[in-house]
Amino acid sequence: MMQQILQDMYTDPELLSELNEEQKQILFYKIREEQVRRWNERERRDPSHALKKKSIQWLLGSHGEVWVWVMGEALGDKPFEDIVEELMEERARKQAQQEAQELRQRGEEEIRQTEERRAKELYISLKQEEKRNERDDKEWQEQCERTNRMGKKMGSLAALKQSSLFLFKFLSASHSATLQGVWIRPPRPNSRESIIRWFKDEQRPRRAGYERSSNTIAPWFHGIISRQESEALLANAADGCFLVRVSERIWGYTLSYRTTSGFKHFLIDASGDYYSFLGVDQNRHTTLADLIDFHKVSGNFCLPDVASTPVLPSVCLMQRIESVANARLSQD
Repeated sequence: MMQQILQDMYTDPELLSELNEEQKQILFYKIREEQVRRWNERERRDPSHALKKKSIQWLLGSHGEVWVWVMGEALGDKPFEDIVEELMEERARKQAQQEAQELRQRGEEEIRQTEERRAKELYISLKQEEKRNERDDKEWQEQCERTNRMGKKMGSLAALKQSSLFLFKFLSASHSATLQGVWIRPPRPNSRESIIRWFKDEQRPRRAGYERSSNTIAPWFHGIISRQESEALLANAADGCFLVRVSERIWGYTLSYRTTSGFKHFLIDASGDYYSFLGVDQNRHTTLADLIDFHKVSGNFCLPDVASTPVLPSVCLMQRIESVANARLSQD
């Protein structure tokens, strides 16, 4: 059985499992001996294997012995200490060059990452600004289209009637101004002073910006502020919060409204004897407070709340408007 195993160099697993540990070690030893014997026999039969072996041939001196060189002791050699010093200097120089190269590469990588990060931030900022401008332009275009559609529906007769009424009021106002020297309102606001004067002369007597049944300034009224200031006031407000500001584009007001996606701005026409959203609906209201209360409850807009953090308290703002208007009148 042992001869068969050594010949095949294979042991059946079932047979191997029946052997104890000592028998297994003996079997492995015999197999290893057989492997060594076969290898030696193959080397003797094929001498070419021996030629392929790697070998070292020692350099011999003139005396036939192995040539030996002791560093620093041969003729013309530098002292051993100098050789060691030069080797240390060379190693230190190479290490310093390597460290400088690594620092230079690290600095270049940090600069590149900083440039990429800044470029990405600027790109995102520009894209957001572009989207914001596109959204504002789209809202303005939609509002103009709604206004045009409503104007066409009124028909030529209503348009003629409105034009005649406007002409009559304009001629009456011009005649009164000629006789009494009263300020004539231009078709559109042309300065901040004209807006303040219009508000003081025409809107204050109509209680614009006041609560319906009291002399208290309405919390939703914020006077003459810009679009950016209104959006800043509503930035941290909940969805549905709004405020009303004096418009600088028409004789009227702008309702700034907080939505989930951003802000919406609706123009309120106050050029006539009534208040109504420009191009949104045909409901007319006697006072600005009536318009706000109407649309809070049953209008086309859901206005559940007001902005809670104005730039200035409404009363102080009204006093400021009045003082500027008085100063302007005194100059006139």
